[in-house]
This record gives sequence, structure tokens and C-alpha cells, in this order.
Amino acid sequence: MKEILFVSKGLHAASTRYRATDFFPLLEEAGWRPRHLSGSGSLRDRLAVLRAARRVEVVVLVRRTYGPLFRFLLRRAARHLVFTFDDAIFCRSDGGASPRRARRFAATVAKCDLVWAGNRYLADEAGRFNGNVRVVPTAVETDRYRLRVTKPESTLDLVWIGSSSTRKHLLTIVPVLERAAEEMPGLRLKIVSDFTLETRSLPVVHIPWSPEAETRELAAAHVGLAPLPDNRFTRGKCGLKVLQYMAAGLPVVSSPTGVNAEIVEHGVTGLLAETGEDWVEALRALHDSSELRVRLGEAGREKCVRHYSLRTVFGGMMKSLDELVQGEIGSQ
Repeated sequence: MKEILFVSKGLHAASTRYRATDFFPLLEEAGWRPRHLSGSGSLRDRLAVLRAARRVEVVVLVRRTYGPLFRFLLRRAARHLVFTFDDAIFCRSDGGASPRRARRFAATVAKCDLVWAGNRYLADEAGRFNGNVRVVPTAVETDRYRLRVTKPESTLDLVWIGSSSTRKHLLTIVPVLERAAEEMPGLRLKIVSDFTLETRSLPVVHIPWSPEAETRELAAAHVGLAPLPDNRFTRGKCGLKVLQYMAAGLPVVSSPTGVNAEIVEHGVTGLLAETGEDWVEALRALHDSSELRVRLGEAGREKCVRHYSLRTVFGGMMKSLDELVQGEIGSQ
């Protein structure tokens, strides 16, 4: 049985789950033995990675970039080296330039035999330094989100899922949501996160995040929200919120930023909203029509299952992995 080693920041990182460990059962079905190691800054961890790299068929770096010495040693130790990422890690989180991040990203990607990029924007950036880039989109276990729950009848629950690091994106539409709440009876915001908000006119329900709360509270909501400003960093986002909402059968209102504008087909699988007025109009349409909510939610769910389920995405990932170990993808 071939072994594949994933090296990430740690098991607590969301990228480790979505780019690595979620695929472990499928890798085992396909005849691979997957492993994970933390590739943090400690000497002990890095030595463990180098020792393991010599014994496995493939090493996959999950968003990890390194300095010259460790890059050199890892490249010598690894038979096949893959880089996988789902964020614009080559710039700052505000979209500004970061020469150090850009330099480490370019050098690490150039040393790899294969790159799995979460969307086309990221693939184009990696393609500047590596000729073997494949788009492997973020995937979700769609069956987890399909729960039978009773939705509230006295409120229309808007839901946003995220963390303190993306709180600023939600804040951009709070004034719009407050305006909508004043106009539309029963509007309520659920925040599945590690923080809550106080608003003037919009009732807010805070749900502390957990794997169980995530699926339960999304399924019990009516509309999923995905506001996202447009800059060099956010264009690298891979639409996880949108996919989670769609997997739960929710209609989505999203900013037309990056891959969100590809996943959400306006009027088919959700609604795209750029200006404040766009957001109000989208919320009004969904507030007034349960038929529209059901139609968009069902279409979104179908698209998510067809294109972004774990098994579907794994098929493309596995194809490139087979090509790599069979020598059909040349070394860098």
C-alpha cells in the first residue's frame, strides 16, 4: 500500500480538514495509507517531517511555505512533492503586497512536482512558477448537511458562518441588514461563530461553533449570507461558506467576488448582490417568496452535490496523483 504524507500547520486548522484529512477515507479506499504531521517551526517537527518524507511515496504540503534550507532538504527527501492551497497566501489578508510571503510562495511552489489550487485565480498565480497545476476546489461532505429539521415559522432566519478573522466581512453588510429588518417583519440573523454582534434593529442569535452546531443551525435557517469585499486576497477564497449553505439546501445571497460568482449562478442557485440596494432587493425577494427560497435552495444543493462533493472532487485529485506516481507528470 502506497503512503502519502500531508504536512500542515496542525490538525486544528480548517485547511487541514478541507485539503487533507476529509479525504483520508477516500484515499484508503483507493489503496493509499494517508498520514498527517505538523510542520510547525520547531526543529523536532521538521526533523520528523524529513524522516517521514524519505519513507512515503508522496508528500503534500498543505499551505506550508518554507525557507531555503528546509526547502532544499525536503526536496531531497521527498520522492514526489505536492503543494495544496486554498487562500492567497502570497499576499497580506488585506490584499496588500507582502514581498516575504510572495518570495516564499514562489520558491516553494517551484520546488514541487504538482500543485493543487483551490480555484482558477490561485492556479494562475501558482502557474507563474510551476507548469503542473491542477484546480482542486474546496469540497464538502454534502450528506452531513442534509438534515431533517423544523425551520422557524415566526422568523426568517439569515445565517452567517465564520470566525473572528472574517468578522470584518459580515460587518460590511450589517447596516443593510438593519435596514432590511426595519422593512421586513420577522427578519433575524444567526451567527455561527466565536463572536456575536449587537445591532440597532436586527435581532441576533449567537451560536457557538461546533461540528454539530454547524450542520444543525445551517439546516434550520432560511437564507445563507456570504458578503466578501473584492481585493487580491479575497479573490483567492474558495467559497466554503457558499458551499456549506448550498449543501444544507439554503438559498444564498453572496457578493460577486472571486469564485463565489462562479458557484452562485444568479437567479438559479442563489442571488448575487454587489451594492447595498442589491442586498436589500435580494433579501426582499427571498423574504416574500418561500417558493423562490425552495427553488434556489434545491438547485444550489444539486450543484454542490454534482460539482463540489468530496467524492466528486477526489476523482480529479486522484487522477493527477496517479499521473504523478506513474511518471506522466514531469518533475520540476
